[in-house]
Amino acid sequence: MRVNKKWAFAAFACILPLAVFAQPESNTANSSYMKAFRHLDLAITAGTTGLGIDLATPICKEVQIRAGFSFMPHISTKMHFDIESGRLDNDGNWVSTNLDNLVNKLESYTGYRVDKSVTMNGIPTFYNFDLLVDVFPFHNKHWHFTGGFYFGNSKIAKAYNTTADMPTLLAVSIYNNLYERVLNDEPIYGDAYIDPEIGDKIMSYGRMGIHMGDYKTDGTPYFMEPGDNSMVKAKIKANKFKPYIGFGYGGRLLRNDDRYNVSFDCGVMFWGGTPEIITHDGTNLAKEVDNIKGKVGDYVDVIKAIKVYPVINVRFSRRLF
Repeated sequence: MRVNKKWAFAAFACILPLAVFAQPESNTANSSYMKAFRHLDLAITAGTTGLGIDLATPICKEVQIRAGFSFMPHISTKMHFDIESGRLDNDGNWVSTNLDNLVNKLESYTGYRVDKSVTMNGIPTFYNFDLLVDVFPFHNKHWHFTGGFYFGNSKIAKAYNTTADMPTLLAVSIYNNLYERVLNDEPIYGDAYIDPEIGDKIMSYGRMGIHMGDYKTDGTPYFMEPGDNSMVKAKIKANKFKPYIGFGYGGRLLRNDDRYNVSFDCGVMFWGGTPEIITHDGTNLAKEVDNIKGKVGDYVDVIKAIKVYPVINVRFSRRLF
């Protein structure tokens, strides 16, 4: 798997100054080099990177190295989309049509009742391995500065329709296929054409779908329709390789037992700028669509604003030896 050289260099640039800064003053028998790997700590973490576990060991008095894994729990968030119908007029302008009339007709054509909204489940799929270097520049060893990187999956979240909405989306797919055949004057099956009177009504109703927003290029509506499997889906993508830089503070969890410690980390993960939000038809909601409606629009605005990912974690550790 290839890693972007720019981000690899950025991670190296984060770590190198910390390692140089932490060089011990002497190389005698009492120097910090002689104490490398003298301890091993096991820790659990929780925060904006999810839940995790790591191992940490000192490589000298001023520096420790950590390696771990974290994941975001799959907690589902529901989002609701309205089904709409419409068509382009002779001037290329979008005209909304009466959905109620179309719903009634569609039920008689397909046998499926179309709901006026579709629910999608949004689920985080974020996980990362990490390699981090902590430098403790002060004598009391409470404050530390950290550099390193996270490496994980590129699909950090996904959304897809609920099972209960499958009949609605199937009916929408059937209808849109029928509309396309009437529009192009094609037979609906073999040599059989639809009755012209019914065809005229279908043309007047237009297509069915979910009006997500408007294309940035020309302002025309972006109408999301079910895909080949009669589902609507989306995924959020960021870089797999994510350099990190931050700082933290820690100390003993129990006053008289130095085996147990707690620390807090705060920093930023460079995940490649604005994440991509790709629907099943290949449209990037973050870059190609404006005026996205409702709660979904709020989510998209938040994601677009996060150019780097904020990391705030708490870490509970126990010394193994």
